[in-house]
Amino acid sequence: MQMRENNAQPSATQSKRFLCLYALAVAGGAVAYIPFLTILLPAHVSEFAGSAALNVLAIIAFAGAIAASIANVGFGWISDITRSRRPWIAAGLILSSSILPAMQFTGSASMLIAMIVCWQLCLNMMLAPLTAWAGDCVPDCQKGMLGGLLALAPALGALSGTLVTAGGYTIGAAQLTIVAALVVLMVSPVLIFGKPVIIPHLMQQDRTKDHNAEESYLGKYAAPRMWLARLLVQIAEAALFAFLLLWFRSIDPRIGENDVANIFTAALGIAVLVALLAGRWSDRADRPILPLVLCSAIAAIGLYIMSVAPGLAGAIFGYVTFGLASSVFLALHSSQTLRVLPRPRTRGRGLGFFNLTNTVPSLIMPWLTLALVPAYGFDALFLLLAGLTAIACLLLVTMPGKPS
Repeated sequence: MQMRENNAQPSATQSKRFLCLYALAVAGGAVAYIPFLTILLPAHVSEFAGSAALNVLAIIAFAGAIAASIANVGFGWISDITRSRRPWIAAGLILSSSILPAMQFTGSASMLIAMIVCWQLCLNMMLAPLTAWAGDCVPDCQKGMLGGLLALAPALGALSGTLVTAGGYTIGAAQLTIVAALVVLMVSPVLIFGKPVIIPHLMQQDRTKDHNAEESYLGKYAAPRMWLARLLVQIAEAALFAFLLLWFRSIDPRIGENDVANIFTAALGIAVLVALLAGRWSDRADRPILPLVLCSAIAAIGLYIMSVAPGLAGAIFGYVTFGLASSVFLALHSSQTLRVLPRPRTRGRGLGFFNLTNTVPSLIMPWLTLALVPAYGFDALFLLLAGLTAIACLLLVTMPGKPS
């Protein structure tokens, strides 16, 4: 778990240098999948599947989510057992970045699905231990700052989508190679130069006292509430993640891949600043849950606006509102989750199960979308998602607050 990789003296806080390199690496993980799954893959599927693109994308999302779920829990657990994160991160980086450019050679649904499954297995070999590494190195007093920095991940992922679609082309060797190269450039620095300060209490094998202290003000069922709230928000994220391009085109067929990438980037770029400010405030005020409550409420409002938007301008406003709030929510939630999973011996496995909130929605949403959209349109889908996100807000707002 990296506690033997650095001889630095123990400190109460982690170095900002490591936090920045770590955030860059997490952003590299986002670059690995955001432009591909949101822009390049749907465009490629539309080329060879035509009117069946929605069905093919649903099957791909389902198969990929199963592979990602198994791999994330498995490799997180393996990194716990081997007590080392770096080798697994490096191996996953090399393998996933090698597979991605080969996607250009797929010309059928079955071949593409097989490639996606292999790629998801290798990608999560990198992502699972990378996520757990933060729990090994970052104390509670810096988790808000960490959450703010993690907002860079989806923003840079969206920006990479803008870059690779700027020429107006769809999937091809150049775009996929650029994406793979960016991932290597962003993840490698923390593996080579990242030397985290050792913070002994984060690696104690028995943190029962600390865990009970957290439960005393977050509530006995903090972990299940956090898990379910994230799941509900991620269900909405998964729907837009897979079908955002198709939804915008249903409103205005003239909208292109680069237009959607620009909208995506704008929302997530603003989210970085908001998340940094909210994360720093939550550290200073020791109020880790309040920003999550506010963001989930705003996300529900954004989804409602999307459901009633009369045209493209209203649709973009609603999506930007949702995208901004949900991105801040997910970034801060990722760091605050480490509060309720404090045991280093099983940290990777525990975060793997929390990662199911990222992958399980992809198992649910394709079929829910296919059931609702053809019969009732995207409006009905967004109303349902707004309700689920509002429930997430209620789960968090009813959690006990820290006494003054």
